Amino acid sequence: MHRHTGTGTLPRSRRLGRVATVLGLLTTAACTSAPGSAVPSALTPGATHDTVSVATWNMCGVEQWGCEDKGGPDDKFQQLRALAEGRGVRVMLLQEVCSDDLLAAARRLGKDWHSEFDPYVSVDEAGRSVPVGCTGEGRGQAGSGLLAASPLTEVQAVATRQPTAGVHRRFLCAQVPAQGVRVCNGHVALRGTDTAHPDREFREDHLRSLFEAASERDRDRTVVGGDFNSSPPVGGSPTAWLWPAEAYTTFQECDQKGASRAGRRTHEDGAKIDYLFTALPRTGCQVVETKASDHRALVMRVSRPAPAVTQSPEVPQAPELSTS
Repeated sequence: MHRHTGTGTLPRSRRLGRVATVLGLLTTAACTSAPGSAVPSALTPGATHDTVSVATWNMCGVEQWGCEDKGGPDDKFQQLRALAEGRGVRVMLLQEVCSDDLLAAARRLGKDWHSEFDPYVSVDEAGRSVPVGCTGEGRGQAGSGLLAASPLTEVQAVATRQPTAGVHRRFLCAQVPAQGVRVCNGHVALRGTDTAHPDREFREDHLRSLFEAASERDRDRTVVGGDFNSSPPVGGSPTAWLWPAEAYTTFQECDQKGASRAGRRTHEDGAKIDYLFTALPRTGCQVVETKASDHRALVMRVSRPAPAVTQSPEVPQAPELSTS
């Protein structure tokens, strides 16, 4: 892992796996997990004491993966700044981000911002591997990352099943102590990403690994999300079998309302493929048009959990001296 305070790779599988029908741009929309309550487009200063907002965004920063017309590094940074300053987002789960762009974003947002990065790695059939580079001088490697307005600790790269040949990627989990949450960021691969075995399906394994990582510690304060490259498990969905049961039971999704598992579109082809799940009480959910990616950002506000209580180790008492 590269510690920016910052850590291989599959091409943009939705772009390469099928032809997208580009729909009209969606305007920013807001919803709430509680009927009848309103979600403001930006957090009020007072709300930040009791809530924390987390976002996921596939930045479409790897130009050679069909992102040539999705804006440059500064366009993408302006969207990150808008999420941070306009919507009060304190933690961001990012996919298809360039390592140097991520480092620059943390610096430009201010001294309180920190980042972690894990590269996508291209592996050939002989087992040789090389990190995927971003097109353009000074942009570094392509990968996934975390960006937070406070230090990230206990950073873990979660391994999962990978193609024999193709792009490998891991999932990043980290504690964000100042916000009281733990986060796990995933970028799930589609069928066809294994160039040696194009019929192999990886999404079931990837989703299972991701939710296992989210459940293994501090489950009740963990937010897990990212680009899952899968539609929600609604009635008739051909990909419903891919989802682990706990995704919508132990956890709840940002856009989940009651028993409904459908959500608003997050990709320009009209699909919902970006998600945020948590067991924390949800107080708001927004889908945000960024105009600098083929993905919209998803922003979830949750009740800020109480600080974890750290038990001090007991110090053994020295035996009393006998006076006899």
